[in-house]
Amino acid sequence: MAEHSEIIGYDSFHFVVENLDRSRKFYTEVLGFQPVAEASPELVERSGQRSVVFGAGRVRVCVSQPADERSKAARYLRHHPAGVMSLSFRVSDLDKTIAFLDARGGTFLSDPLEVSDAHGGYRSIEIATPLGDLAFRFVERSGYDKFAPDFVDLGVGHAGWPENCFGITDVDHVTSNGLTMQPIVAWYRDVLGFEPFWEISFHTKDVAQQRASGSGLRSIVMWDPKSGVKFATNEPLRPFFRESQISKFIESNGGAGAQHIAFAVPNIITTVEEMRRRGVEFLGTPKAYYEDLPKRLEALGVNNVREELAELERLQILVDGADDRYMLQIFMREAAALYGDMRAGPFFYEIIQRAGDPGFGYGNFRALFESIERVQRGAKAG
Repeated sequence: MAEHSEIIGYDSFHFVVENLDRSRKFYTEVLGFQPVAEASPELVERSGQRSVVFGAGRVRVCVSQPADERSKAARYLRHHPAGVMSLSFRVSDLDKTIAFLDARGGTFLSDPLEVSDAHGGYRSIEIATPLGDLAFRFVERSGYDKFAPDFVDLGVGHAGWPENCFGITDVDHVTSNGLTMQPIVAWYRDVLGFEPFWEISFHTKDVAQQRASGSGLRSIVMWDPKSGVKFATNEPLRPFFRESQISKFIESNGGAGAQHIAFAVPNIITTVEEMRRRGVEFLGTPKAYYEDLPKRLEALGVNNVREELAELERLQILVDGADDRYMLQIFMREAAALYGDMRAGPFFYEIIQRAGDPGFGYGNFRALFESIERVQRGAKAG
């Protein structure tokens, strides 16, 4: 049996929408992505969907809109709002990947796609996942610099690094939600061969014992140590299981699926500043979070934050870390809230800057919850 999945990194992700023109404006005018490829007329006719690929650094998102009801995109949208239909990963040897997955019980959705032309060789295969209609694709490229077969290059090329005004370079991680995470985590372990990386369990009831409502989650991050590819999975916690934000996502999404994707940037201050200027809305952070921040960073042993804490507060950026390694993160509002359209879906993006810390913001989870609880108690007292 093959010893490894042969994953070497993220290749792309496939997003399905009802309004491709709106997505084009969002990616190009707001996030500074460049169009790098589009489906050829022949592919549109054959697949029944229009597709455009947007790129920033090594990040590629293929956005598709149904052209008729027989397409995969139309089938997806019959069950879900806009969202991620598939995630693709680069592999070094597709034959070894297939052998690895087959031996571990992977469920293949079709035979391998294999194309060779003047651009080189492209091979891929797709498997089912425990995340509903979200599929995983594995892609081997042998000198192939197009996005995919039957896509027309728009001048940048898949192998190029389109310059992004925010410095977006890579996908840092992907987070998915499910009502129960154990089948998902077990699938990452048993089928993909991933290993545990990080875990958290938290509920607002931990802070305010007398609550009549609340929201909680459990999160486990699995990773492939060889490639560094990471997946976080969240599930809701009792009490108030159905009131959890995770449960509400699943209800809005029509089932389990990708909740958010994190983009890595080198300077989150300038990124968030410019994104706000372009109209991006981010989740807010209570003032109490920043009032406690110096003490919390001292307790964590983080004494080397280069950014001014006042700037982080002004822009509502979160900080976490340990032992003089830290990370900065902020979350956009979900697409449905951004557009005022429930069919835009509950998916959102995260922006993250790492300064040595590889974690996922454990302290931010707890600090945010505690800050919110104190603000709510103060409001009641007043």
